[in-house]
Amino acid sequence: MSNKLLTILVGVLFLFVLGLGGGLFLIWKKLGSLPVAGEAAQAAESEKAKTEQAGKIVPLETFVVNLADPGGNRYLRVTMDLEVTGGKAAEEEIAGRVPHLRDAVLMILPTKRYADISSTEGKTAMREELAQALNGLLAKARVNRIYFKEFVIQ
Repeated sequence: MSNKLLTILVGVLFLFVLGLGGGLFLIWKKLGSLPVAGEAAQAAESEKAKTEQAGKIVPLETFVVNLADPGGNRYLRVTMDLEVTGGKAAEEEIAGRVPHLRDAVLMILPTKRYADISSTEGKTAMREELAQALNGLLAKARVNRIYFKEFVIQ
């Protein structure tokens, strides 16, 4: 009887280990097919970029301003394009508000120092500040992005 009980116990234990191994294998396969957190965020961004419609590009004339550095011997020359959304009404609003938009840009640029805008992070922060200021002036249109065509500090 003890031999028979031992055989049954070993058989049950074998089936249990086999089932456990199969379950872990299925979980491992399922987790392996899931994207990693960074990949998931990257995939979501690429999907958003694909579905996001590009707005109308509005070029602005070149700006030349003195920077706020001590001594005033540095200047910034920047040419930028605005990506604007909002349809036909937005295009008309932008066309009528160009002097106001230029004034807003000219009020922000001379407050920057070389150290503020010499790095990529500084340029990005300035771009966001400009977009926020311009969007504050617009009712129907929205500035989604600002593209620098020329950015020279001397």
